[in-house]
Amino acid sequence: MENVMTAIRVVPLLDYMVLSFLLFSIGMIGALVRRNIIIVIMCLELMLNSVNLLLVAFSAYHSDPGGQVMVFFIMLVAAAEVTVGLAILVLMKRNTDGVDLNQLNRLKW
Repeated sequence: MENVMTAIRVVPLLDYMVLSFLLFSIGMIGALVRRNIIIVIMCLELMLNSVNLLLVAFSAYHSDPGGQVMVFFIMLVAAAEVTVGLAILVLMKRNTDGVDLNQLNRLKW
């Protein structure tokens, strides 16, 4: 475990921050622009993983395992999000024969 911490510290923290910001920005733009629910779920996962990368980098630089514990809980939330998202996707496909987010209005009572 110490070898991993040392390997992470070789790369400057600013590089991790820039990469995390770029990944989060790509995910946010994709979630706001795209209408396919599968792509929106993938963009949300990209945003969560960019936060995970930043938490692990900060955790390694400060030698504090708290960030890595937080990453574990974020992964649990991401798994629950995918489960709910896929259930909504199956419901949409059954009722509207499509996976376009604009068709969600048809699912209202």
